[in-house]
Amino acid sequence: MSDASQHWAPRDPSGAAAAPGSHQGEPPGKNGKNGTNRRNGDNGRNGKKRRTGWRRVIPTWRMALGTVLGLALLLIGGFAAGYQFVDIPAANASATAQSNVYLYNDGSVIARDGEVNREKVKLSQVPTTVQHAVLAAEDRDFYSDRAVDVKAMVRAGWNTVTGKGKQGGSTITQQYVKNYYLGQERTVVRKAKEFFIAVKLNREETKDQIFEGYLNTSYFGRNAYGIQAAAQAYYSKNVEDLTTAEGAYLASLLNAPSAYDVVAHPDNEPAAQHRWNYVLDGMVKEKWLDAAERATTTFPTPGEAKPSTGLSGQRGYIVQAVDDYLNRRGILDEETLATGGYRITTTLDKPKQDALVKAVDANVMARTSTGREADRNVRVGGASIVPETGEVVALYGGIDYTKQYVSNATRRDYQVGSVFKPFVLTSAVVNDSTTQDGRRITPDTVYDGANKRTVVGPQGPTDYAPANEDDVDYGDITVRAATDKSVNSVYAQMAQDVGPGKVRDTAVALGIPTDTPDLTASPSIALGPANASVLDMTEAYATLADHGRHGGHVLVDQVTKGGAEIELPERTTDQAVSREAADTTTAVLRGVVEGGTGTAAQAVGRPAAGKTGTAEEDRAAWFAGYTPDLATVIAVMGQNPDTGAQTPLYGALGLSRVNGGGAPAETWAAYTEAALRSSPAQEFDLEPAPGSDEEDEPPVDENPDGNTDPASSSEPTTAPSGTTPSSPPTSGTDTDGATNSGTNGTAGATSGSGGTGSTGGTGGDGDSGGDGGDSVEGVRGPGLPGARPV
Repeated sequence: MSDASQHWAPRDPSGAAAAPGSHQGEPPGKNGKNGTNRRNGDNGRNGKKRRTGWRRVIPTWRMALGTVLGLALLLIGGFAAGYQFVDIPAANASATAQSNVYLYNDGSVIARDGEVNREKVKLSQVPTTVQHAVLAAEDRDFYSDRAVDVKAMVRAGWNTVTGKGKQGGSTITQQYVKNYYLGQERTVVRKAKEFFIAVKLNREETKDQIFEGYLNTSYFGRNAYGIQAAAQAYYSKNVEDLTTAEGAYLASLLNAPSAYDVVAHPDNEPAAQHRWNYVLDGMVKEKWLDAAERATTTFPTPGEAKPSTGLSGQRGYIVQAVDDYLNRRGILDEETLATGGYRITTTLDKPKQDALVKAVDANVMARTSTGREADRNVRVGGASIVPETGEVVALYGGIDYTKQYVSNATRRDYQVGSVFKPFVLTSAVVNDSTTQDGRRITPDTVYDGANKRTVVGPQGPTDYAPANEDDVDYGDITVRAATDKSVNSVYAQMAQDVGPGKVRDTAVALGIPTDTPDLTASPSIALGPANASVLDMTEAYATLADHGRHGGHVLVDQVTKGGAEIELPERTTDQAVSREAADTTTAVLRGVVEGGTGTAAQAVGRPAAGKTGTAEEDRAAWFAGYTPDLATVIAVMGQNPDTGAQTPLYGALGLSRVNGGGAPAETWAAYTEAALRSSPAQEFDLEPAPGSDEEDEPPVDENPDGNTDPASSSEPTTAPSGTTPSSPPTSGTDTDGATNSGTNGTAGATSGSGGTGSTGGTGGDGDSGGDGGDSVEGVRGPGLPGARPV
């Protein structure tokens, strides 16, 4: 180092001794006026006394001020950096997840299709008193204070550190940030993020927006996220209908849901009431509630906790049907529905839905046995529609959606059998059709009902010759009687006479979808090879019940999301077939119930019309029927639970065979009676084609003991064009009909025209639908001969 860089004079080169009292190498006077030694002197460089002893550890005011300023600069810098670098993130997945909610027509919940029980609502949907209750419970100064309450945060932190328990110091804004953007973990990093996001959010969103988000993301217990889900979980009502007392209870739950559920934990009631009172008193203090009203407010004990409305039982089938309905009609596609948050009010009527389930359980499922192999294959489908409005009021898809995934109400893979035959008669009247020899087709037109009679076309005999059930020859028989007995040879010829294409067109006009599998325009169409669903058939029969007016079935009444209503297409009706044609068919189908194959349906106790049917090889048995105010179809199907293959129903339910006039008709009657029990019976108001409605009284039981003598019966056989009809045969086997057995509550005299009852053991291969041998309650096997008076 050069001398020029030194701050003191260089040493005396002569090596003379330093002046007394000075340090060698230091200039005299450096530490004081008189050059006093710093170590031995009492004054500092400024002439002040230096600190000694314990005073040396106490910072000077300059040091303290510097420290404070440094910390302030550090905090300001940290805040600035945090505000700059911590952005408002996207909402976390759990905060935005919503289930679609499916409701009965009365607003009660059917099911939710998601794991998160949340349904968002607008702040305007929440009553003001409920809003005030939440504010009184959680943050009374929310609308006037900043986003972050530093004092509360410090106080909460201090109480936690000092062992007074973990306490919240968060505003509603901070809680919303935690719920919606972050998570529930308790870490310093999360708390820091919460702080900065809350400050930034408070600048970018209104207080109302933040409060709405808070109400929709908060957890209330009972797996209810958001105020709407909570209203349903605790009081089975929508948030709009909450009272002040109920709102105060739900607000109390925000503090600690499990600690205040007085139903799940009755011992919680004192604490819950204390918290509830705190909320209400806070509302009075903030002048949000009148003191007089507060004094009369009583504690609103919530309802029982409901099990999760998942997809078990009928719920999954209903959700599946509704989603398909919305998708097919272009209302909401699958991807849009999957975003969740839709509130879907169906047309389903809860009492009727319950009645349908009960009827199936009592008349089908209760008859199954784990000891019978055939009973493993039993499946049931059902649907019910109000003819005038097209509203679907009940659906039965199967025993349980979680056990049998495919809905038997909407599947299109089973033959409908002879329940299709009425469409042939309707088409004949619509088209003013005639037989091959020029006779107009009416219910009283006579056909040759011989077994395996070859169908004759315009160019002569065809190669189609369907067998009647059990190979019975009926000889000459009217269309009306052939409908009662479901005679295959007659209906195949009639379909040919009308024109298979016209029959198909009529079926489509009534409501059968154009893309129905095996809806082929050939004479066999009459016998039901088409694979229409139970719901499809119900819609078609509802059209007949509504005098030929068709508008399509309606399954959804309203759809909303976030309080906004989704527009639904308006249902319009048209005269699909003439009233005369529809009413003529109804008049004939009344005879099926009064004395044909569907006599079990008489148990409904009111005027009814219907038709039985059996699929090929007895793989399904059907009953389709209606009263003037309700159309319902029931089908019992056979399906192997392991392979999914369709199987015959032989031996199921303890019967040699299951036919449309048995369990399906009985189920129909039980359901319809219960569904309409509170409604007065209505008579059919029919305007059929001339000569179509029988004037005679319904058949009378001449032999209540069931011991009938073989006798000929007279059918109405007035044939057009001067044709002289022959009487029906006096012996043979009932086709698709109730057997002549007095063991049934319905007299044997009302079933079967002088024929031997169904043996029940032979299959129905003559009809594509295999009709025949449908039995009424109590008839399980060979019948006895009998006569049917007409």
